[in-house]
Amino acid sequence: MLNLFTDPNLQWILLGSMLLGLSTGVVGTFAYLRKQSLIGDTLAHAALPGICIAFMLTEVKSVGLFMIGAIVAGMIATAGISWITRFSRIKPDAAMGIVLSVFFGIGIVLLTQIQHSSYGNQSGLDKFLFGQAASMTAQDVYTMTSVAVVLIVVCAVLFKEFKLISFDPGYARGLGFSVTTLEQLLLWLVTIAVVVGIQAVGVVLVAALLITPAVSARYWTDRLGVMTALSGLFGALSGAIGTWVSAGTEQLPTGPLSVLTATAVFVGSVLFGPRRGVIAKLVRRRSAKREWATESAKQAGTGVSSSAKERGVSV
Repeated sequence: MLNLFTDPNLQWILLGSMLLGLSTGVVGTFAYLRKQSLIGDTLAHAALPGICIAFMLTEVKSVGLFMIGAIVAGMIATAGISWITRFSRIKPDAAMGIVLSVFFGIGIVLLTQIQHSSYGNQSGLDKFLFGQAASMTAQDVYTMTSVAVVLIVVCAVLFKEFKLISFDPGYARGLGFSVTTLEQLLLWLVTIAVVVGIQAVGVVLVAALLITPAVSARYWTDRLGVMTALSGLFGALSGAIGTWVSAGTEQLPTGPLSVLTATAVFVGSVLFGPRRGVIAKLVRRRSAKREWATESAKQAGTGVSSSAKERGVSV
């Protein structure tokens, strides 16, 4: 594990994983508050056919081109979800499930076709299913850094607007904000965050890094600003610990370890959260029972004293 501080390749992986956790944690806060936890999973699975089509058109393994294809596929998926919910009686969660299944099915078919083609034997596109953080290069980290900075800056600049549409879209519309535009922009940010994380975590697990840090942060605070910062911190911490453990253990991938670390942070938050945690609730419940018992004893003693005085008996 000490090689993490001396091996440049491991340092690139560490930086990339931390940036991934930070950006997905910040963006995932708003997705979680808007009850769109499934949207990350949908967009991650919808990105697979975009990656495959980008490779089939260019025959080049380029993360930049894969990102473009995945973003286009993700935008088509979000448009499909909006169309289904607007022109039918299907609920948004069911629409997300339909889009997820259709796009992922198309992606698997295209992936199989590529693997059986003349140029697909060494393509390695199957790594995008479960991720391969070890394959990240300095150029990939530069790309992730640029994307992470853009995501964080946009969320910081539009923090008030995103807060309004997350809690009260009707009030935001009454103030003159274009709620539809803001919602679409937020979906695009989620799409970009998911696409960036696919290489490290894969389409199967990237949704966990989008939602789990936000849920963990919710147990520690009631303030949205603090929650957003904690979510980014938990995401970056999960990426760092996952990379560190993976560096010292053979045959264990970084992405799944980062997700397991985020899950461990969530369990710790559920147990030790200052207000919503299980232990805090048990302490408050025991304290309330103790106060109730003390108050009942006082009332009982007062009742005995009053009864004795009425009878002329000293107590």
